[in-house]
Amino acid sequence: MTDTQNHVCARCAAESGTCCTLEPGLEEYCFPLSAEERAAMEEAGARERHFCRQANTSAFVDNLCRLFGAEAGRIRALFPASGFHDRLAVTKAGACALLGRQGCRLPRSARPYYCRLYPFWIRDGRQLYFQFSQCMAQKEAAGTAALLSSLGLSNADILDLYQRLRRAWALPENA
Repeated sequence: MTDTQNHVCARCAAESGTCCTLEPGLEEYCFPLSAEERAAMEEAGARERHFCRQANTSAFVDNLCRLFGAEAGRIRALFPASGFHDRLAVTKAGACALLGRQGCRLPRSARPYYCRLYPFWIRDGRQLYFQFSQCMAQKEAAGTAALLSSLGLSNADILDLYQRLRRAWALPENA
């Protein structure tokens, strides 16, 4: 994490709760954690209270299928309707249990891949980013290059994180 990112994320955490906060009641849409991610988080200091076991609801699985496009079959196999997955715990107000006044309490290297990628994603081989009206970095950046810079990321970093996320879920790397 760069000084710029610390500054932007810290200001955002103090003002708006950041992208690490969701509307109460929407917890089922939190991105799942792989065993690899959970282990890295625990090694960095996360405790049981920072995790939540969540049923694989149809809304959750459908949302993942939208994110992964043509790989819906693989996603449905990974998250069967009768199963459960781990996700980040949130407070009653909807904030991630690891969110502090200066942003995430975990070092960047121990955060879940989705958190490190956000607001970026790869879809059909193309890099894109989710528009989030409360994202201070997006408000202050003029375009993708400036957003990457403000978050201390490069195009190569985005692709690498996305491929790591895919490997953690045993998805092929080249999609």
